[in-house]
Amino acid sequence: MRKRCEWAESHEDHYQYHDEEWGVPVHDDQKLFEMLILEGAQAGLSWLTILRRRQGYRDVFKNFDPILLAALTDETLEEMLKDERIIRNRLKVFSVRSNAQAFFKVIDEFGSFDRYIWQFVGHKPIKNAFETIGDVPASTPESDAMSKDLKKRGFKFCGSTICYAYMQAVGMVNDHTKDCPRYDLIASMD
Repeated sequence: MRKRCEWAESHEDHYQYHDEEWGVPVHDDQKLFEMLILEGAQAGLSWLTILRRRQGYRDVFKNFDPILLAALTDETLEEMLKDERIIRNRLKVFSVRSNAQAFFKVIDEFGSFDRYIWQFVGHKPIKNAFETIGDVPASTPESDAMSKDLKKRGFKFCGSTICYAYMQAVGMVNDHTKDCPRYDLIASMD
């Protein structure tokens, strides 16, 4: 049996994230928001690039406190763009504020972001059973629906592929391959 999923074996910086976080169901609104921002930051890049800068993102973006981020001024965002600890893409940096503002609109409507985002999988993780990393899709009808709805609500950097990576990260789907020891552990979580 493999020690971990093939993608995680590709670099030791993946190990802890894979072994402790990836695929574990998340229901904390702030953590769900953080992962949505980080997955959006990944657009066009590798997850390894974002993972290596994760602490920088936490520092620069105030531990992903959506209250603080929703109130950021243009001047503050311009200063953040100068920080080398994050990906200094203007659209991605400015999207953090608009995503935080959209996040609160969702909470006003649904009571929590958790209740909103988990509806796309029927409030229960999808338990896939893929043999190899090559079997894992880049998007699904669920991620298509999530992406469409997030965009309608004003979120940015939330295409279907980003949404599917997000779903994997926060445990909405179990995409550990069957030969990974985490597969059964994650499959037993609800």
